[in-house]
Amino acid sequence: MKTFRFILSFIITIATGICLNTKFGSVPPLGKFLSPFHGFWQNAENKAIDPVQNLVLDGLKEPVNVYFDDLLIPHIKAQNEEDLFFTQAYITAYHRLWQMEFQLLAAEGRISEILGSGFLNFDRGQRRIGLKYGAEASLELFRKEEPAIYRLVAAFTAGVNAYIESLDYKDYPIEYKLLDYKPEEWTPFKCFLLISNMHSMLSGGERDLEHTNALKKWGREVFEILYPERPLEEKLDPVIPRETDFNFVPVKIEKPSVKFPLSFTLPTLETPNPANGSNSFVVNGNKTTNGKVILTNEPDLNLNLPSIWYVAHLNCPTINVMGATLPGGPGVIIGFNDSIAWGNTNAKRDLVDWYHIQYKDESRNEYLYNNNWVPTKKVIEKFEIRGSKPFYDTIVYTHHGPVVYDESFGDGRSEITNLAMKWTAHLPSKEIKAIYLVNKASQYDQFVEALSNFSGPPQNYSFAAANGDIALWVNGKFPVKWEEQGKFLMDGSEVDHEWKAYIPHDHNLHIKNPDQNFVSSANQHAADTLYPYYQYDYNYEYYRGRRINERLRIMSNIEVEDMMKLQHDNFNYNAFEAMPMMLDSLDTASFTDKEQKYYTLLRSWDYFNHPDKQAPSVYETWWSKLNSKLWDEIDNSDVKVYRPGWFNTVNILSRDTDFFMIDNQTTTIKETSGDLFRDTFRETIEALEEYLEDPDNTLLWYEFKNTTVQHLLRLAPFSFDKIKIGGNKSIVNAASKRHGPSWRMVVELGDGEVNAWGVYPGSQTGNPGNPKYGHMIDDWATGEYYPLLFKRDLNKSEINCTITLQPK
Repeated sequence: MKTFRFILSFIITIATGICLNTKFGSVPPLGKFLSPFHGFWQNAENKAIDPVQNLVLDGLKEPVNVYFDDLLIPHIKAQNEEDLFFTQAYITAYHRLWQMEFQLLAAEGRISEILGSGFLNFDRGQRRIGLKYGAEASLELFRKEEPAIYRLVAAFTAGVNAYIESLDYKDYPIEYKLLDYKPEEWTPFKCFLLISNMHSMLSGGERDLEHTNALKKWGREVFEILYPERPLEEKLDPVIPRETDFNFVPVKIEKPSVKFPLSFTLPTLETPNPANGSNSFVVNGNKTTNGKVILTNEPDLNLNLPSIWYVAHLNCPTINVMGATLPGGPGVIIGFNDSIAWGNTNAKRDLVDWYHIQYKDESRNEYLYNNNWVPTKKVIEKFEIRGSKPFYDTIVYTHHGPVVYDESFGDGRSEITNLAMKWTAHLPSKEIKAIYLVNKASQYDQFVEALSNFSGPPQNYSFAAANGDIALWVNGKFPVKWEEQGKFLMDGSEVDHEWKAYIPHDHNLHIKNPDQNFVSSANQHAADTLYPYYQYDYNYEYYRGRRINERLRIMSNIEVEDMMKLQHDNFNYNAFEAMPMMLDSLDTASFTDKEQKYYTLLRSWDYFNHPDKQAPSVYETWWSKLNSKLWDEIDNSDVKVYRPGWFNTVNILSRDTDFFMIDNQTTTIKETSGDLFRDTFRETIEALEEYLEDPDNTLLWYEFKNTTVQHLLRLAPFSFDKIKIGGNKSIVNAASKRHGPSWRMVVELGDGEVNAWGVYPGSQTGNPGNPKYGHMIDDWATGEYYPLLFKRDLNKSEINCTITLQPK
């Protein structure tokens, strides 16, 4: 009996040990995870920052000092550029290692390695669109042509690895422990993959296949009503002021006699968030009280934790720059130095085209091009899958680019398949060099020269200089296209469908020191029709840019606080243009008491989406229901198409009250826009009354909208919701439910001084166990800014902690 008990006890002990060190589904090994000495308890930090004060590291040439201020912004003081970027990498990894790695695993199509087979289709899509392919091409270009910059990338890589090598399991960020994996070695490739990932977020959006479907389904007349290139031209307020004179001879490409392959396709890849964009505006000394220039910037992106941006001050004898960096890459993306400041907004341009590929036979070894059979290149991609056997995917490459949709990948119901993707992100490019040179530029000409190295994603670069200059460049590598080239699926065998030239950099749209005394961009059309190159995107912004320009035209004696206030402007231009038409259609004489209450609330509204107002909740619900009912034929289409944008929806409803999609095809009565407004108004009231049956619910806009800054793993305890902020999509303060201003910056230059302020919805630390985690969110929501301490030497009272890094 004793022997039996001993054996049973031994078996239970062994089984318990195995269980505690084995991952079951999404549950991490509990033994390691719960260990008080190594597990998640080690991620709870009593102090905001408490690093080792003196570090001795391989890879450094000379000592480096790092001073953290109260926001945990590192002020890095090095004696040479390689040590500077080594230390930038080490310190960024200290705060953001898991984020740095995880976002690039996603970009490379490797999430299945961590999260299992449910993410295989996502990973296949990432490989097939060619992010890895483009990063490898740029890496090779730098190795051959830019050895000096490549050395800085190598130094950055060494800095990340120095931090990784210092870690034991107990030191791992908590996400590694939750998902039960460990960080891998950093490589220069990852720095270039970060640029590819930027392309994916900001230039990967297109609707070519949906356009092809719509054109075949409804014909040209309806297509032009739904998706016009320049609706209501007189209302457009482009980035480059109207009537600008373009003093150059453009590169000419004749439009061929074109026949598009009009076949239904069913694209399955997700389109990047169409709300990805930004605001930036700059005023010169003629508009300010003190004669200084002021630049602002706020990139509107997904609201995540850890935050997209990491703020740093980089200083050595040849560089002194501060601003928002992207964790995983060297240099400052949006920021300022002693002489200039710059910001970015997304420059809307269609840079993704699709080609139908005709193979010679089932081997896919050759495809038709210019009446010849041209060899393909095949790449076998291996996907490691947690808990499963590896998966192998053969991707065929043509000179256009990778064949994304084929018999093995896609919906399976398309009339044609074998669709190749051509994208500027596949081309080798020098963005890392451009970022480096912008960081060092001291005047306009140097800034422009730096931008000539920036191919994409295309950006509207705003500029301000201490000498009083202001400017804006619509910057990127843009193919010269004939009208409507790339708007629909093209024939991959036709030479005339090729990209044959690129717009010379000095032909890119730009303006310096305009008579209006300001420049601005908010993702709207870049220019009027006088610009001699074809410009097109499916997703221009029609509201924010107009509001910003209208305000700047009438503002004078501007101070920094005025620019901050404009960044937080909550005016709802969409409601201003749509709601009077909607309200005027209602039969107020027949209203119930509840209908009268909601009608009165809307009639008395001033069109500002302030957080404590109720009218925005009513209007946005009504607008949403109106769009759902109006575009139900699109939403329920048997082929993939997409809703027209808000601006054109208002245009259609105000211009054509009998448009055929307004009519409910299931009834014998022909409905007009007035019927649509009345029906959806009643549906809105019913929905809101049902919502208010829960005593915890209110119509206060911030609660109803529920802006949320969410952890990348969608973990509620690591996220923040019900943030008290106004605004919404297409409002200058573009804070919607999961999207909004990811970094706000204001910089004032002149009289030998640089003053700057910034804030973002998160924190420098990515550790949920840190007392500073997410600490800037409330101030970001209420419009507060923090001074950015741009000094070569901080005062003792400004320093939270100091680290010295010594070479070994």
